[in-house]
Amino acid sequence: MDKYLIVGLGNPGREYEMTRHNTGFMVVDELANKLGVTFEDKRYGFVAEASIKGRKVFILKPTTYMNLSGNAVRYWLQKENIEQSRMLVIVDDLSIPLGDFRLKGNGSNGGHNGLGNIQQLIGQQYARLRMGIGADFQQGQQVDWVLGKYDDEDIKTLQPSIDMAVEIIKSFVLAGLNITMNQFNKFGKKAKQTNQK
Repeated sequence: MDKYLIVGLGNPGREYEMTRHNTGFMVVDELANKLGVTFEDKRYGFVAEASIKGRKVFILKPTTYMNLSGNAVRYWLQKENIEQSRMLVIVDDLSIPLGDFRLKGNGSNGGHNGLGNIQQLIGQQYARLRMGIGADFQQGQQVDWVLGKYDDEDIKTLQPSIDMAVEIIKSFVLAGLNITMNQFNKFGKKAKQTNQK
């Protein structure tokens, strides 16, 4: 059976809930909800197992804290013998406006500590879905911004892209990366244009 690993990056603990840095967690929570599965506390992370049209999907929320996300990713890839090409990491991105997103097949970590740690341990050849959180902060305030909580208005802007992210994940599993990029990345740009009007 084809197996896939879907990883949402974030920090465990109530104090980090609904923070911008936990957007990856928010996406995979929505995915698990839509697929009707629940997370269990396992080694290095909360894990839910689901099936999408006969394909086995492991959904992972690392509990290692962001800066050590690679430990959880490497462990679950190896434990379940999942090919790296069948892994998708969902991550928050400062360089993309809130409500926008980009799906990429590889690339640098863009200064993101979670991606940086994954890259250290397994390289940068893996798919990642970058969820825009915007960058509406003064110089030196990046940490406060990233660890700040979304307000109700933010969620209104973000929710459509979370819903779209769930569809992107399903497409990644069923149709593969390239078809999914071609089909969905254009919507990311549209979301950006709509927000600027």
